[in-house]
Amino acid sequence: MPRRTIREFDVESFLQKAVADHAPEQLQNKQVIFSQGQPADTVFYLQKGRVRLSAISNSGKEATLALMGAKDFIGEECVDLSHTLRLTTATAISDGSMIRIQKSTMLALLKTQHRFSEMFVAFLLSRNARYQEALADQLFNSSEKRLARVLLQLAQYGHDGVPEPVVPRMTHEALAEMVGTTRARISFFMNRFRKMGFIHYNGGLEVHSSLLNVLLHD
Repeated sequence: MPRRTIREFDVESFLQKAVADHAPEQLQNKQVIFSQGQPADTVFYLQKGRVRLSAISNSGKEATLALMGAKDFIGEECVDLSHTLRLTTATAISDGSMIRIQKSTMLALLKTQHRFSEMFVAFLLSRNARYQEALADQLFNSSEKRLARVLLQLAQYGHDGVPEPVVPRMTHEALAEMVGTTRARISFFMNRFRKMGFIHYNGGLEVHSSLLNVLLHD
């Protein structure tokens, strides 16, 4: 019998058996799941929905660090015993659901459940790669490319599973905050993307995979 891969590991089913209080918690759009500086005592597994991770510098400037989606963990810094406080703020940007895992339970599972531990390490490596891409994007790419990347992330292109091209409803002000530019620039680029057929408005914002061309074009 062929060996099962880490990707085939059913995390949700595993957690429903391993976590005592595994009942899904419902997420509402704009709900703050945890805030920077709060005690880091819980990990969350996202079943559905999308979450924005952000951080505020000492000078008060806020930056978007990552956009997370279904099958991602958030709040995982609590497994590092040197981090007792949250490093980021997690805010839902769509409705969804999640499973709450207490820190003690998470640490016990990582020590005793090897397949779960392998899967979690693979997630951490993938997440760190996304952070590095986001940092390089912020440092070297134009605001147009950064917007394209944010829209593709919202549609979960490049994420495990089937993309969801209709993205959560977001204002241009919110997108400008994520991208790190002005609302006027966001409006300009969104109109350009629409005229080029990369996005479409039909009761919601639909993002097409052809938007990848913006990232590939020098």
